[in-house]
This record gives sequence, structure tokens and C-alpha cells, in this order.
Amino acid sequence: MFHRFAAELKALGRPFPRALDLGSGRGDLAAHVLREVPGLRLVTLDFSDTPQAPARTRLASKEGRRTHVVRHLANPGWADGLGRFDAVISHDAVHTLLRAHRPTAFYAQVRALLLPGAVFLLADRSTGDHDGASPYLTPDEQREAFDAAGWTSADILRNDHHSLYLKAHP
Repeated sequence: MFHRFAAELKALGRPFPRALDLGSGRGDLAAHVLREVPGLRLVTLDFSDTPQAPARTRLASKEGRRTHVVRHLANPGWADGLGRFDAVISHDAVHTLLRAHRPTAFYAQVRALLLPGAVFLLADRSTGDHDGASPYLTPDEQREAFDAAGWTSADILRNDHHSLYLKAHP
């Protein structure tokens, strides 16, 4: 899956793209895209510094291209002062907060961080169950949240039972 993130970042065609990795955790996605996308400048954001110990080791050679920010995505001010980005990426990180914390508001915050021509790449858990009992959103609920947040497009590139890969443009 990480190769798809790298390919999309390269496809932006920008020499020094700036990206935000939401819910970066141990830094697995960050390590991959920093290795594969020359010139990428990456801000990793996670609710804690605890998982960053392995990330610091893994990403030591990329420190001039990576900045880490500690913020909790459930906090309404999580996006304040981050600046604007060519891309926002997230892998398996936002699923638990979406249903409980109003996905439309969250996606509106992400959209506000993006520069013209930018992209949001989301790979996360999903459900096919419309009964509301699942903590995850269905693909239809994802699309509705993006539409309500004012995105021009939100295309589901892959949906296989419990995971979703989505590409959205502001």
C-alpha cells in the first residue's frame, strides 16, 4: 500500500513537495515516502511522542526533511499553525475518531490545509455495515462526509471488505 502513497506524491510533479502524515505512529509510512520521494518535506503528526522512538531511529538520516508535531486529532485545534501542504496522507490512523468526532468537520480541516492542486490520500479501515454499530464509516458515509466538507472529488480507489483507499481533491 505504501508504494501507492509514494507514487501519488511523485505524480504531483512538484520538486520539493510538502506533505503532512496524520497519525504517523511508528513512522512506517513516513520512512517509505521519504525514501521514495526525492525532495519531500514531511510533517509527521501523532497524539504522542511515545511511538516516535522507533521512528527517530528509522528516520535519522531524513531529519532535515522531517518535522514531528504532537497533537491529538480529536482536539478541534489540531490543525492550527501547521501551514499549507501539497498533500496530506494518512494510513490506518483516523478510523476511530471519525464516527465519534464528526467526520465532516475533520475533513473540512484537512481540506483547509491543502494548497491548490493538492491531494489527500487516505488508507484506513472501513465497514460495509450500515447499522451504525461499527466504529468505522462505510464507503458511502466517507463520500457523504467529503461532499459535506466541500471537497471537489473523493474517489475510492480500493475498497476490499474492511479497508479503503481514497484520493480526494479540495
